[in-house]
Amino acid sequence: MRVVWSPQARRDLREIYLYIAEDDPHAARVLQERIKACVTLLTENRSLGRPGRVPGTRELIVPRMPYLLPYRGVKERLEILRVYHGAWQWPETFDQCHERHGVDRTP
Repeated sequence: MRVVWSPQARRDLREIYLYIAEDDPHAARVLQERIKACVTLLTENRSLGRPGRVPGTRELIVPRMPYLLPYRGVKERLEILRVYHGAWQWPETFDQCHERHGVDRTP
């Protein structure tokens, strides 16, 4: 299964990493590794997450971390839409312009 990270998900991951790394670079690396491990699990079973708050999506909680991965499975593609902190306000929809303008497949 092909994994596609939206541009916003890539930005989220980078910004969260940099913020945490200011105080604890090791913790930032651990978080990044856990997020990537969650994505690997999703490629094996897209239904692992719960139904999402945004229609048409699902959400996977990152174990032992306050982060969630909203995602969508489309045919043989897994789209990681964002990397969200559990305390952040959720949008009503996710920006889908990345589907029209291309995406980057790496976080």
